[in-house]
Amino acid sequence: MSFVNAQDITDALRYANDEIGGTARFRAMGGAFGALGGDISAININPASSAVFAQSKASFTLGLSAKNNDVNYFNINRSSEDNSFNLGQGGGVFVYASNNPNTKWNKFSLGIAYDRTGDFSDSWIASGVNTNTSIAEYFNGFANGLRLDEISALPGETINEAYADIGSVFGFGHQQAFLGFESFILEPVADVDDNIDYDSNIVGGNYNQRYALASTGYNGKMAFNFAAQYDERINIGVNINAHFLNYERSTVFDETNSNAGSTVTAVGFDNTLLTTGTGVSFQIGSIVKLTNEFRVGLTYNSPTWYRINDETTQFLQTTVDGFSNPIVISPNIINIYPAYRLRTPGKVTGSLAYVFGDRGLLSFDYSRKDFSDTVFRPTDDPFFAFQNDEISSLLGVSNTYRIGGELRHKQFSFRGGYRMEESPYIDDTFVGDLTAYSLGFGYKFGDFAIDIAYSQAERERNEFLYSNAPTFRETANLDTKFTDVVLTLTFGI
Repeated sequence: MSFVNAQDITDALRYANDEIGGTARFRAMGGAFGALGGDISAININPASSAVFAQSKASFTLGLSAKNNDVNYFNINRSSEDNSFNLGQGGGVFVYASNNPNTKWNKFSLGIAYDRTGDFSDSWIASGVNTNTSIAEYFNGFANGLRLDEISALPGETINEAYADIGSVFGFGHQQAFLGFESFILEPVADVDDNIDYDSNIVGGNYNQRYALASTGYNGKMAFNFAAQYDERINIGVNINAHFLNYERSTVFDETNSNAGSTVTAVGFDNTLLTTGTGVSFQIGSIVKLTNEFRVGLTYNSPTWYRINDETTQFLQTTVDGFSNPIVISPNIINIYPAYRLRTPGKVTGSLAYVFGDRGLLSFDYSRKDFSDTVFRPTDDPFFAFQNDEISSLLGVSNTYRIGGELRHKQFSFRGGYRMEESPYIDDTFVGDLTAYSLGFGYKFGDFAIDIAYSQAERERNEFLYSNAPTFRETANLDTKFTDVVLTLTFGI
């Protein structure tokens, strides 16, 4: 069945992040490659990078990622870890030197580069005693103001039929209110069709709550690159990028209470989400060698224009006094939402690099990205207009700083890097800044090189259990550490 939209600001942020995973050399130096080039992953930072290659190259990267979450929910701490193995990068560059002595265009290059820009593998559990707010508020927030005959089954109508019909006619909010009413969590003030006020059958405080999340998926980017070099000093390039995403998430929420006056003493609420999408963007960049040692780079990343599809399923079970068996609402329905469009913000990156001949180099990148420019479309849709207003008021400019260095000795290279990415929120209590450190090692013999890198990043955030709920606004505090070990093989072609 097709239904109206249920997207929110967390969806927008999830797909607006575009941090390149990259080769081991790229990762070891904190991704500070905007003025350097000479690395396959650098193409996805600055498309002029491919013209820096002296010869055709290809590389492939395998990675092992670990994500550790320390979760605090009402002063109860829990830890969890998720590990994943992935192909983080792959691609090649073909370099063509000019044989025309009458032109200053020395060479041009064609490249194709895949990089993983988002890893959605995650799992964590939040549990604690909520002294004030029950999950009933989730359903109550949707129900109050809605007519009873719009959120209840018609005579002779099955739960599946009613859930599907209400979703297709009225939308997501009415569906949630329907679940609350049919499970006895909500009680209408008056049992008449035009009733719009509801009370909760869960009262008293001290609600034992447990929320578990598990997700998988990734965001990937394929860059089709063209670049050229002029007078051995000026490199310019362009990328046409194809983006693709896949995100799967399941959440399980359980609540119990033994309060006097509570008719409903236990609730189990499960949700699944499947998101798929494709997008396009472009990049224009340049790298200028001011001297033999000093280089500058500038890149413009266009917005990414996505077309996205969502599918959801829901399950609700309650234990109600006076009933010998639990009330189970398990609609055999996959909610298929209309495809929607999302425009994520563009980005500008400025870069500096100093090369100490064959001994090594230092590099610095600065990027600016305004997340408030994220837009759901069509903009004349009232639901999307509301989401866009929230984005404009809550999100702001995020600056990213990258520093990297490399020391070379014969065939060996030793590398280190640092990255700091500011919160996309104006109020960084929602999501804090990300800081990352990295180290790496490389060995080169002939046209073949092997590189390995280790990196660790950390970010703290307060995550809504249900970000689209009008009134149930409970959050879990997560302190997340990201640890990656990547191995890259590079060879001449």
